[in-house]
Amino acid sequence: MNKTAQYWISTLGLLPHPEGGYYKEIYRAEGIISQPNLPIRYTGGRAYCTSIYYLLESKDFSSLHRLASDEQWFHIDGAALAIHCIAPDGTYSIHRIGKDFEKGEIPYAVVPHGCWFGGTIDEPDSFSLVGCVVAPGFHFDDFELADCCTLSETFPRLKYLIDRLTRK
Repeated sequence: MNKTAQYWISTLGLLPHPEGGYYKEIYRAEGIISQPNLPIRYTGGRAYCTSIYYLLESKDFSSLHRLASDEQWFHIDGAALAIHCIAPDGTYSIHRIGKDFEKGEIPYAVVPHGCWFGGTIDEPDSFSLVGCVVAPGFHFDDFELADCCTLSETFPRLKYLIDRLTRK
């Protein structure tokens, strides 16, 4: 039986995410890495790692944002999730997280810390359910949503993508 986005949202107890889509934290390591043992980009201690479920529907998008930590992505169900990445040097790349290898999809990808990234679903009337692991663990102090004007000035050749993946 094919599951729907609403099935997963309800069954997993997913909540709206500030970047778009839905999420639920499912793991936060008990251990803490103290701030003096972390790079200066962290404002305090962080859990060893955290993980969430994340669901995005094709009618929505994940706004461009960046994290202080690397983020690993694993496909669970639904259509492929296109993760659009802009590296600090302006290099653009895309990861299609899914299970159709013939279409160039892969079930796993990593977005390095400091990259701007957002997501879309290319298949109409569909959704993607993924798992995300962040290490050191996620903290909202390490989450930055992109400002369309500022990012477009920094990366003018990617303005079309930045306009598409930022909320006005």
